[in-house]
Amino acid sequence: LRDNRIELVRASWHELSISVSDVSLSDEGQYTCSLFTMPVKTSKAFLTVLGVPEKPQITGFTSPVMEGERMQLTCKTSGSKPAADIRWFKNDKEVKDVKYLKEEDANRKTFTVSSTLDFLADRSDDGAVVSCRVDHESLNSTPQIAMQVLEIHYTPLVKIISSNSWPEEGQSIILTCESKGKPVPEPVLWTKDGGELPDPERMVVNGRVLSISFLNKTDNGTYRCEAKNPIGRNSTEYVLIVHDVFNTLLPTTVIPSLTTATVTTTVALTTSTTTSATAISTRDPNALAGQTGPDHALIGGIVAVVVFVTLCSIILLGRYLARHKGTYLTNEAKGAEDAPDADTAIINAEGSQVNAEEKKEYFI
Repeated sequence: LRDNRIELVRASWHELSISVSDVSLSDEGQYTCSLFTMPVKTSKAFLTVLGVPEKPQITGFTSPVMEGERMQLTCKTSGSKPAADIRWFKNDKEVKDVKYLKEEDANRKTFTVSSTLDFLADRSDDGAVVSCRVDHESLNSTPQIAMQVLEIHYTPLVKIISSNSWPEEGQSIILTCESKGKPVPEPVLWTKDGGELPDPERMVVNGRVLSISFLNKTDNGTYRCEAKNPIGRNSTEYVLIVHDVFNTLLPTTVIPSLTTATVTTTVALTTSTTTSATAISTRDPNALAGQTGPDHALIGGIVAVVVFVTLCSIILLGRYLARHKGTYLTNEAKGAEDAPDADTAIINAEGSQVNAEEKKEYFI
């Protein structure tokens, strides 16, 4: 061996040791140790030199990438012997669906290995760390890693958050428009029913927040929040319905009032319609308190009472007429058949003429 990198470490009649520094691939081969005796004795050993892979590099990334575009990232390393293994990770989670390619170098001893990661850019990938890891037995369990931080541009994502889930008249409400996009969206635009906000004094816009004070029914409508950036624009809507304040009291006040009015009218009212209406209004002063519109249940109750009183009156009148129906004869009628005048008729009637024709009178 004639090489300056080879040194004699120990030499004796029993042992001969050498060392090789700055090992290269050319040092690989069969080494022979000879003992010059008669005959000569030899011993052989084959030395295998591992090719250490170069530090990997990631290519194919252009910044920024628009959402929905296809990305192809390639990781390549050369000089490995045997061929190195390449693995892809996204935020420390391994990606399995990749392409692997192995090529032999010009020296026909080492290999160049490449792997391609192919995927569609998504907004969830913005800021993600994509890493390419090279594993090889020459690295002593310390893999070589190349990393790339993704930058994805996408249109704004818009959402409206309300501070009041049940707005009522006289209250206030705050609508917050959350917009997230890359690049950062411009200030949002608020509209109502497709036009500008109708009451700037009560409807105040501060950045992304819309505040409406002293709500009333005219504030009902569809409020739209629109955000845009150089990539595009997006919007969302919120339907505002302002509720009446008294609606929350109806279950506890109206139903008991109608029940009380019905009991009073069916027990006491039998004389006239006017008395019935008066009894309803005096017996239940709290009925329908605070209600501004007509109460159909109360109107129906009054009509029922009027019909009931009318029927009772008809029945009583019929019974009265039936009891006073009959035949009535005056003294003149009893003796008037042969009498020339009234006095004679009375005298004849006193004689109790049995055969006198009876005259009937009816009371109508």
